[in-house]
Amino acid sequence: MNIGKALGRVGIVLSVAVTVAIGQTPASVKIGNQTWTKQNLNVKTQDSWCYEDKESNCAEYGRLYTWEAAKKACQSMGGKWRLPTNDDWDNLLRAVGGVRKVDEDGDVVFKIVGKKLKSKTGWNTYEGKSGNGTDEFGFSALPGGYRYYGGGSFNYVGIDGFWWSATEYGSGDAYYRDMYYNYDGVFEGSDLKSSGYSVRCVAQD
Repeated sequence: MNIGKALGRVGIVLSVAVTVAIGQTPASVKIGNQTWTKQNLNVKTQDSWCYEDKESNCAEYGRLYTWEAAKKACQSMGGKWRLPTNDDWDNLLRAVGGVRKVDEDGDVVFKIVGKKLKSKTGWNTYEGKSGNGTDEFGFSALPGGYRYYGGGSFNYVGIDGFWWSATEYGSGDAYYRDMYYNYDGVFEGSDLKSSGYSVRCVAQD
């Protein structure tokens, strides 16, 4: 998925990312037969960053992690928490009414369900329309943007939310899920593991 498709004005974020100490149980929500962390993770680890290196952005959006750091951040909470696989993400999206399809550009997408998972605040407007969701299931997805692996620049806060999957795509890449401010679906893509993305954790059965 081309992350350059999304453009817009920076929005005002009113939700608060989950901040947990290592080993502490985070706020969670059960959707279908899975239990997920309720908001973007904000556990400080090596190879994780606040957007534009500002602590206030960590409080609003959570941290951005490399793929390896994302796995460790979920594991650090102890218990059954882990980084979700592609199957976990698919199960979540099906539980809220989504169907896995390939669109006209060849991208894997679950249409419509992104709106159900997005936070009610925090997403930019586009063409006079709100990019916010209905948050019907309490997942409260926020557009934390990403950290580019080449040079460490930050992009698309308020516009896009990217979340790591534990499923690898070759030795140097891994899958992620993506929600846009101007689209109601959820995309599947892949990127270098050194990129910085948001994290949700899922509890093992």
